[in-house]
Amino acid sequence: MIYRLRHNVELVERDGAFFLMSKTPLCVLRLNRSLADLVRRGTDGTLIDASAEEQKILEQLTAKGFAERVREASELPATLPDVSVIIPVMNRADELRRCLASLSQISYPKEKLQIIVVDDGSSDDSPSVAREFGALLVYSGGTGRGPAAARNVGASNAAGEILAFIDSDCSASQRWLDDLIPAFNDPAMAAVGGQVDGMCSESAVDRYEAVMSSLSIGNRERVGNSGNDTFYLPSCNLLVRRSAFQSAGGFKDSMHVGEDVDLTWRLRDKGLSICYLPSGNVLHEHRSSIRSFMSRRFDYGTSEGMLQLLHPHRQKQMVIPPLSAALLIICLMTPFAGWWPLLPAVILLAADSAIIRFMFIRRGVPIGLTSLITGRLRTVGSLIYYLSYHLVRYYTLPLLIITLFAPGLWARVLPAAFLLIAAAVDFMIKKPQLTFAGFSIIYLLEQLAYGAGVFWGCLTRKCFTSYRVVIFRQVEQTA
Repeated sequence: MIYRLRHNVELVERDGAFFLMSKTPLCVLRLNRSLADLVRRGTDGTLIDASAEEQKILEQLTAKGFAERVREASELPATLPDVSVIIPVMNRADELRRCLASLSQISYPKEKLQIIVVDDGSSDDSPSVAREFGALLVYSGGTGRGPAAARNVGASNAAGEILAFIDSDCSASQRWLDDLIPAFNDPAMAAVGGQVDGMCSESAVDRYEAVMSSLSIGNRERVGNSGNDTFYLPSCNLLVRRSAFQSAGGFKDSMHVGEDVDLTWRLRDKGLSICYLPSGNVLHEHRSSIRSFMSRRFDYGTSEGMLQLLHPHRQKQMVIPPLSAALLIICLMTPFAGWWPLLPAVILLAADSAIIRFMFIRRGVPIGLTSLITGRLRTVGSLIYYLSYHLVRYYTLPLLIITLFAPGLWARVLPAAFLLIAAAVDFMIKKPQLTFAGFSIIYLLEQLAYGAGVFWGCLTRKCFTSYRVVIFRQVEQTA
């Protein structure tokens, strides 16, 4: 694996001590000499070609934001694995035809491919479409058993070493498998997911989904193995080793949403690796009407309660530095107590910055006061966004009720501010082809539907631990 230091990171040496300093966000990591020697290989922008042991260390630096992976164009293995492509379908004959047509154009050798269509009790022409394209047609064993059960039936009929899952409403790019299969050169890699893009752009919902779909992981490579974070791979573009799939027990038949989250988490719990690559694209036909869009977001939300029961160790986590929390509380007091709280806020920020700068200087780590204050303010801004997003994601309805009916101007403005802050930050980062007003309306509807789904899912399972957040302080780390 190839690594490099992120552009805002530098290695600093003072009096025999070594530090990695990130300026955005402001963070310092103390290194021992052997790790400093490893990092020094990449300080001039040179790529670090890491050995197996070095990869473990550099993965930790990557997780902490000091390094990043650089995937060079990987060659397909000399002996290509057989791949079984599995497509669950129910009453989507036209979509299935488009999906199978795209698979007929992929560049992976046809003699290495097995196409399996699992019909889940269709009443339309889906079975005949599968036969028309020469796919192996199998039946799920019922009607409407769900995509998880259908995929398991497909896997039980698969001959390939790699199981490639794609949905009937998706179309594969020509290099879909060529881009993703090389990741399995790593024997520890159990599953690989590729990029999911929107197929249509006609409606406002289409353009919103193009940047906000929960199926799209982003433009940066990610790897997950051990740990309690919530990184997962969507099943509409998912490749899994058949041996790993079988050892994990496959998908849970009873889950109609969240089954991909559950499977990839179970793979990780077994000590196996999963990887997301921003390549190997498939196009997904998102739900384009407001009603279907909100219905799907509601369904996604209902899965949280079940996932929490199945994986109680994977909890929501948030880093809240004490100083940032104090500054935020003081600023929130301002509308109710006048502007005088801003004076202690400025004094607190200046005093903290001076103390931190003095500590850095004592350790021989140079940092300007302006950079330090800017970094602290950026941390407060990030905290405001993450708190706003969390409140909007899970408590939109209460926030709306407070905004509409609470007495007092500020009691009504603050909940609305949380909504606008979260929407504004995501709008600036994602850059959708929508006006801010249009984006904000769909954004609000999404959070309302998802939050209602979370509540309903927790209520029906009598488990509300999905609302629990584990809070950590941001402290200097040592490696």
